[in-house]
Amino acid sequence: MSQTTKRALEASLKKLLLQKPLNKITINDITEDCGVNRMTFYYHFKDIYDLVDWIMVEDAAKALEEKPTFDTWSEAYLDLLRQVQENKVLVMNVYRSMSREQVEQYLYRILDPMLREFLDRGMQGITVQDADEQFIVDFYKYALVGMTLEWIRRDMKEDPVRMTERLNILLHGEFQRALRRFRTDRSPSDLDD
Repeated sequence: MSQTTKRALEASLKKLLLQKPLNKITINDITEDCGVNRMTFYYHFKDIYDLVDWIMVEDAAKALEEKPTFDTWSEAYLDLLRQVQENKVLVMNVYRSMSREQVEQYLYRILDPMLREFLDRGMQGITVQDADEQFIVDFYKYALVGMTLEWIRRDMKEDPVRMTERLNILLHGEFQRALRRFRTDRSPSDLDD
């Protein structure tokens, strides 16, 4: 029952976001639309921003659970951009009304395991210390989150396919190269490749 109520509150907020910006929506608006009382809302969430944060965490978890298997990181990243576009109203309202940090955290939650999966696939025969592996994941994660936030800031106008193609040109083969550079049995001359 608790999840059902939370989902109903989520649906009401998303419906209201189609009509007005987040900072103009009240808890009363949400509860009236949902058909519950204010105490029911407060039983689940402390405020609207808590509801938004829950939605983003749930959406990130759902995206990770239901994600199809991708052959390349660029296919997975393109799927992420399309998911963000599908939730454009929510994402733009959160980005503009609250803080960029919540959108950023949402993207980190999705990109970290995605990049780790592709890095692990490329580690065949290469041994890298855990700290170095996390360093590589973090580097690419922060780069992709930065690019995604800039895309959002520009109202998602660039075609996600074109954006992904451009990033793929920059990053093609770089995961493997980074792994080779950080492998535990490397020699000084390995840094030249």
